[in-house]
Order: sequence, then C-alpha cells, then structure tokens
Amino acid sequence: MAVKEGKRIRAAREGVDATKLYPIQDAVKLIKERAKAKFDETIEISMNLGVDPRHADQMVRGVCNLPNGSGRTVRVAVFARGAKADEAKAAGADIVGAEELFETVNGGTIEFDRCIATPDMMPLVGRLGKVLGPRGLMPNPKVGTVTMDVKGAVEAAKGGAVEFRVEKAGIVHAGIGKASFDEGKLVENIKAFADAVSKAKPTGAKGTYIQRVAVSSTMGPGVKVDPSSVLNG
Repeated sequence: MAVKEGKRIRAAREGVDATKLYPIQDAVKLIKERAKAKFDETIEISMNLGVDPRHADQMVRGVCNLPNGSGRTVRVAVFARGAKADEAKAAGADIVGAEELFETVNGGTIEFDRCIATPDMMPLVGRLGKVLGPRGLMPNPKVGTVTMDVKGAVEAAKGGAVEFRVEKAGIVHAGIGKASFDEGKLVENIKAFADAVSKAKPTGAKGTYIQRVAVSSTMGPGVKVDPSSVLNG
C-alpha cells in the first residue's frame, strides 16, 4: 500500500530537483528555507563512501571539531579518579565517577551523550562494552575519548566535537548544526566534517572514496550535493 505524503512534505520538496547535484552553498540555502518545524531542526549530512567496513583496512572512524559548534547540548560522563576527576568536574563534565559510575551504567542508567575515560580506568570501563558499545558510547583512544587530557576532551565534547563511524552500508552521517545557524556557519561546519572524513580515508579504500553526499534537516527533504563542493581546496 502506497504511503500518502502530507501537504507539509510535498511543500518542502517543491523546488528541490531530486536528480541535481547542488553546490553546498545552494543546498544549505534550500534546506534552511524548508526547515519549518516548531523546533530548531538539526542539519544533517550523509556521505556514501567507497568502502566495505567488513574489512578491517576499510573501516572509517574519527572525530571532527566543528568550527561553529553543533548547537546541541551534550551531556558528558567521565570515568576518572582523584585529580583527574576534579579536572573533569572543573571542565564542565556532567557526571564523573569510577566504580559507582560503573555500577550505575551497568544497571542500565545512561544519562549522557559522550563518555570519556582516563587510560587507567579502561580495565573497568572495558567491562561495559556490551552496554556502551551498541550505543556508540565506548571510549576509544582513536577519537580522543581515552586520554589523560580530560580537560581538553570534555571541552571538545561540549564545544561541538562530532564522532563519526562508517555503517555497514558504507555510510557516514552526523548532525553538523542547527537550522538557526547562518548559512555560512553551516557551510563551514559541513566542509570541516567532510575534510575530517576525507583525512580518515583507510588504506584499503579503492576507487572513488566520497561517492555521494546529501544534506537535510530533521523534518525536511534531502538535497543531493556535489561532493567536490564540500572538500576544501
């Protein structure tokens, strides 16, 4: 049975050519014009990559510090003891702890969006793999969430650091700002994110790495983007 589109969806899609690859500036303008929800919609980017994540040498993972922030309030938890726990609190971490935090999380209570740990805490945190892993919250040194620089990691997470990891279908996606952002700031964030993904190109990737790019808002249509327009230089 065909799903009937509502008036809002049909109106949002008017003026968007589904077959055209738009320069990123034009795509952002179209997305902002169609973000008409009663809340500040998130602007998202999706990138189809020429990789097969089933092979270890084609895994894509990293972190991008968005130059204009994400516009999102990020709750940060830190596994640390002593002076590093105090450092985390001073930096603005929402939850800080060790064994007591382990018990809370292991019991299924997860009230945070980003998890950071000092290296000495990883034997404890590693036991939470089945809880944190499926949610993409497991600390990892490759994305800077296992570190002794607790202050820097907390400030980055609060300031707009976005983690990315390629999915099984070879797609990377992330929220890169809000509809209320200026067009220029959204374009800067998108280019920064695309640059981070480009630099994370794995050794096993063959052929065209960044194949397709699209941007959208939470409630709006997707707009196809010319991949060359999101890459700096």
